[in-house]
Amino acid sequence: MVMDINEIREYLPHRYPFLLVDRVMELENGARIVAHKNVSINEPFFNGHFPHHPIMPGVLVIEALAQACGILGFKTVNKLPADGYVYYLVGSDNVRFKRPVMPGDQLRLEANVIRTKRGIWKFQCTASVDGEVACEADIICAERKVA
Repeated sequence: MVMDINEIREYLPHRYPFLLVDRVMELENGARIVAHKNVSINEPFFNGHFPHHPIMPGVLVIEALAQACGILGFKTVNKLPADGYVYYLVGSDNVRFKRPVMPGDQLRLEANVIRTKRGIWKFQCTASVDGEVACEADIICAERKVA
C-alpha cells in the first residue's frame, strides 16, 4: 500500500460523500497512479440511481479518475491543498463507458500522464472492475492557487 485514506485526505480537499478514492496502490511521480474506490450500496447516489438496479453514475466514475489524477499531480509537484492549491477537472475527451459499476465492485483507477505544461495536466485514464474495463477517458486537470 502506497497511501491509505488518512494520507489521501491530505492530498485531496474532498470529503464524504464526495471523496471517491479509498486507497492508492501504486504511484510513480510524474508518470502514473493506481488507486481503488470500494463501491458500497451505502453510497448516497444509489438511492436515486437506480433504486431497483443500482449503478454508479458515469460522471462519478470520471470524478473518481480525476481525483486520482489530482493526487498524482499534488505528489509530483510536492504541494498540498493545505498550501492553498487545488486541481480542477477542466476537460475530458474520448470518454467511453464499457460496463456498469455496481455495489460490491472495487473500482481500479489508473491514470498515466500524457503531458503537463504550465499547470495543465493531461492524463490517459482507465477505470476497471476485476480486469474488465468500465470506463476509458483522457482527463485534463488544471493546478490553481486559491485565494
